[in-house]
Amino acid sequence: MKLNPTFAATLAATLSLVFAASAHPGEALSKRQQEAHNARSVAAVNARALEVCQQRPEVKARKQRDIARRQATFDQLRQKRSLQNDAFFHRRSDADFQQWAASNHNFTGEVDVTVSSKDLFPSNASCVLAPDNANGPYFVSQELIRQEIDEEEVGIPMHLELQFIDINTCEPADVLIDVWSCNSTGQYSGISAGGQGGLDTTYLRGVQLTDDEGVVNFDTPFPGLYEGRATHQHIIVHVGSEILDNGTYTGGVVAHLSQLFFDQKLRDAVESLAPYNTNEIPVTSNVEDLFGGYASTAEYDPFMNYVVLGNSLESGLFAWTELALNTSSNWDFYAPYASTWAAGGGSDNPAFNFSVVTMPPPTHD
Repeated sequence: MKLNPTFAATLAATLSLVFAASAHPGEALSKRQQEAHNARSVAAVNARALEVCQQRPEVKARKQRDIARRQATFDQLRQKRSLQNDAFFHRRSDADFQQWAASNHNFTGEVDVTVSSKDLFPSNASCVLAPDNANGPYFVSQELIRQEIDEEEVGIPMHLELQFIDINTCEPADVLIDVWSCNSTGQYSGISAGGQGGLDTTYLRGVQLTDDEGVVNFDTPFPGLYEGRATHQHIIVHVGSEILDNGTYTGGVVAHLSQLFFDQKLRDAVESLAPYNTNEIPVTSNVEDLFGGYASTAEYDPFMNYVVLGNSLESGLFAWTELALNTSSNWDFYAPYASTWAAGGGSDNPAFNFSVVTMPPPTHD
């Protein structure tokens, strides 16, 4: 997305108001501080409970199933692309974000075919509560329930596996997952703002209901980037939504909202290829991203694990992560939607609260 002057000015003004509020405490800030304090206290209790539950036999058994499932998905993706006989390549606050940004999440590498699945497809620690992040200005409500969201968009194929664990039960979460990202040259679909895809577009947006293991899958191109932001994948978790006959959803509350990131080396390699290299927007690195610090804690890694399916990026990626969330949360205030999808074209939200799009819920220090 090439930000138009009006949007850029509005975003800058919003950010200045957020920072000004931090510099000039008042009633609103006091309320936010208390909310943050309460959230951190609850998170600490939840983290201790989750750490204990990791030792439960059923949780250990689930983790073994997770590894087997990812191995099966990897094999199926390679078979679908006729890559069975090809080599494949193997990953393994701002300070927290830089810590994880310095880690390698690539589990690709020319490896011995006898490499164990548990080494190739590990989980990140589900005993860690995933912090929420700012929602951003381009959430579209009531999008289509579907796995394949690439439509006609081109780019490096990516199969996403996202798994969600309810911290209240240590069990897979029964939730509805909303994902979206910009395309290879920085445009979002479903939005009427200047330079975007328009209300009649739906590319790179989709919703899925988690299965019995708390898992959803999406097929989408690797995201592009736009002004001032590192490459990222948006996610929202809905609790209590109703599935409609028209293939969308309604109702429920937002229990989690965040952004997932990708290794800088992977980004650099992807951005050197067409069509990403036609994007004239200046690159923002992971550590330069203003919202990266919200996405991570000292314990939680916001970067996707991934494997390249063949011997080149063009063969595609399998990316996965696991997130623990509190399904009792209600962060609707922090998840304003810019528009609503409808058959034949969406509509703008006349009550869209732009002032909170850069504010994350207080689920991190």
